[in-house]
Amino acid sequence: MAKLYFNYAAMNAGKSTALLQAAFNYRERGMKTLIFTAAIDRRAGDGVVASRIGLKAPARVFDGATDLFAEIGEAIRSEGVACVFVDEAQFLSREQAMQLARAVDVLDLPILCFGLRTDFRGELFPGSERLLAVADEIRELKTICHCGRKATMNLRVDDTGAAVGSGATIEIGGNERYLPLCRKHFYERLEAAHP
Repeated sequence: MAKLYFNYAAMNAGKSTALLQAAFNYRERGMKTLIFTAAIDRRAGDGVVASRIGLKAPARVFDGATDLFAEIGEAIRSEGVACVFVDEAQFLSREQAMQLARAVDVLDLPILCFGLRTDFRGELFPGSERLLAVADEIRELKTICHCGRKATMNLRVDDTGAAVGSGATIEIGGNERYLPLCRKHFYERLEAAHP
């Protein structure tokens, strides 16, 4: 029976690496996969999923207008896809998260989503919130704070390294823009920067 998986973590936990490894495992066994990534994230180029350790793969992009159920159904018919992977799943809309759940239930296809749980303010992303509610299996990928504790938060920093406590929910960036921190150090840094 197919399932919808949501693999979430803070920044730098290896989410894209895990996605690329799992997709490789399918392809190594002769099974076709379909990989999606958010159109808004072009750090590795348009339609590319890339990890910090150098792995990468081409992907279809999704934006707010993408009907994922329709695209997955077409890929099954035309390409014989055995599994779907979604990187940057936090950028899914609530409706798109439900389209993925429907694809699992109706098309009987496993779908593995990878993304952040919360934004730089500690608030759930809408796509992540819906996936947490409807996924069959939820897995946390772990990374650590500078203190050695589990990092669960994503601190946005400015060009000087100071904590940023306000602004647009979505701002694409990597190590230069976000730090994975434990809850204690996340709130300490925010409070120190914005008393």
